[in-house]
Amino acid sequence: MAAAALVTENFKFVSLFFKSKDVMIFNGLIALGTVAGQTAYNVFGFHCPCSSGRNYRYGLAAIGVPALAFFLVGIMMNRSTWDLVSECRLRKCRKLSGAAGFALLGTIVGRAVVAPLTWVVISLLQGEAYTCALSEFVDPSTLEGFPSGHGKEVMARFPCRGSVPEDLEGFWVEIERRLKYESQLIGWLLVAGMSVMVFLMLCMKRCCSPLGYQQEDYWSQYRCSEKILFERTAGVHARLLAAENIKGFFGFVALNKEEKEQLAEHQSATPICSTNWNRVTGVYLYREKNGLPLYSRLNKWATYTVENNVDAMEQEMDMLSL
Repeated sequence: MAAAALVTENFKFVSLFFKSKDVMIFNGLIALGTVAGQTAYNVFGFHCPCSSGRNYRYGLAAIGVPALAFFLVGIMMNRSTWDLVSECRLRKCRKLSGAAGFALLGTIVGRAVVAPLTWVVISLLQGEAYTCALSEFVDPSTLEGFPSGHGKEVMARFPCRGSVPEDLEGFWVEIERRLKYESQLIGWLLVAGMSVMVFLMLCMKRCCSPLGYQQEDYWSQYRCSEKILFERTAGVHARLLAAENIKGFFGFVALNKEEKEQLAEHQSATPICSTNWNRVTGVYLYREKNGLPLYSRLNKWATYTVENNVDAMEQEMDMLSL
């Protein structure tokens, strides 16, 4: 029973990646943007050096370096990355089990690899970079009628039309066909592997999630609404607090019509203590209190604050490490 509970708990993190329709749409837009960028790069920016030794490095760099850049940007843009960093910085990861942390790290990486894998797959399906990189390694003896005495230097020049002797130009069609076959085969195998992996993860998510589909959908909507309202309210709060401080310094503050209406409606904004900021920041596991769900750290903070039971809130948070 304990092992089953642990597995269920850890897969709650995995479900965060797949449970939101907005996430899937966002991933689709990332993939489409990557396809457009890759196509533009092949048209305007890819130029094979057609030199032995350089072809291989240039071809691999054309596939790998943009993929690495996309991956790092995906890591940085993922809010869960900074939740995990905050969790480790504020609580030294004491309240996050190793398995749960690993699962959360998996969801971060899973989101971040969408653009890199799309770039790699499209590069392989188009075949330009692979053909450039591997052209010098084609064995001339496997080409019927190819003259002997030509090494890597000549084979590396084939991707550049007109850079090889005229009597050898006819072999380029066969070389290109062979290399693009290999490139596209690897690309389709990668697509198949990714599809199977996504399918298995979706199955595990459905089987291991303690929540029903409707409640998961509600949880997703709650998190989205809370994020939008929190950011909007934080912006107004910061603006009002800044207005009060500026008015205290200058004796007046220049506000536009909307800001004046906000100031008249809310009167003032008091600073929020760091302790409360820290309580609503970091990694969150789904919890329930007396049978009622707590959908986020903010939801938990509000519930225990209304009850004026801060000690119980801290004690419940300690349970995350058990």
